[in-house]
This record gives sequence, structure tokens and C-alpha cells, in this order.
Amino acid sequence: MLLYFLFSYLIGTLMTAWLVGKWKGVDLRKERSGNLGARNAGAVIGKSAFLLTFLGDAGKGALVVFAGFHFNFPLWAVAVAGFFTVLGHLFPFWLRGSGGKGIAVFIGVTFFLTPELFLAMFVMFIAFYPFFKSATLCMLSAFTAFIVLAAVLQVIPIVWPLILAIIIIVYKHRYDIEESYAKRFVKS
Repeated sequence: MLLYFLFSYLIGTLMTAWLVGKWKGVDLRKERSGNLGARNAGAVIGKSAFLLTFLGDAGKGALVVFAGFHFNFPLWAVAVAGFFTVLGHLFPFWLRGSGGKGIAVFIGVTFFLTPELFLAMFVMFIAFYPFFKSATLCMLSAFTAFIVLAAVLQVIPIVWPLILAIIIIVYKHRYDIEESYAKRFVKS
């Protein structure tokens, strides 16, 4: 199982935005936010780059889940592998720990590992978007729904690694959260 966890981290370090940027002749680490994620790829290169990056990053999460299912690993182990995939995306060793922010990878993991928790996240995101008008702030409501439903369904002993991933993802988004909150709720 240790090899599975190592494989998961290494898959996470395959940065789709970096590959898309190289294909388009752009180093996304030097553009706008410098983040190797779908949002920055879309802002710098365009919608197709956003879509390719999002699908590639979500695909990393899905691949790790399918590998765990293929080898009949217990669900908690697949969740740990999902955590390592997110960690690899956030902190790729070959880029000195400067990766993306993990949302798309997290979506890929949860969509296939915990579809009911993914659905709760999706519903909360959509429900709060008209009020917040910010994907970053809606992400907080979505993550809250994930944790609350995990507690209600009593699956925290299985999905605790994904809750740990949420904490790290929110920390990585802390400045985006502050900026989005200020734009939406603080009047100048």
C-alpha cells in the first residue's frame, strides 16, 4: 500500500497547467497569480486552457481512486491516496513545492470516491453562488457541506484524509478568500 501512496503523490505532481503552458509557450508560474491551476491557465491562455487543466487535474484524482478500487484497497486507504494526490499537486517536489491550489484534484477524488459528499458540495456551491458571486467564497460553503454530511453519514473515519486536504486547500486559498470577502462584503 505504501507504493500506492507514493504513486498517488507522484501522479499529483504531474502539473497539467505546466504542460498546457509549455504547449502554448507560456510559463504560467510567471504570469498573473503564478499558480499552476485551472483558473490561472484560463485567465492567461483562455477558456480551452482552463478546461484542459481542470480535466487533467481532476483526472489525476480520478485515476488514483480507480487504481485503489482496482486493487481492492479499503476506502480509507483510497482516501489517504486522494490526500497524497492533492498534496502532490499543491507541493510538487520537482517545482520546489510551487504547484496549484488543489480544487480540481479534490473534485476528481470526491466525485468518484464519495459521490454523495461531492453532490452535497456541488449543491451548496450552486445554492450560495447567487449570494456570494464568488467561486472562492462558495468553495467554503461547499467544503462545509462535505464535512457536515460526512459527520451525518458517520463516514469521518473513512474520509478524514480528505478533510485534512480541505484544511490545506483553504489555507492555500487564504489570500483569495480575504480578497473575495473584501470585494463582496466590505464597502469602501
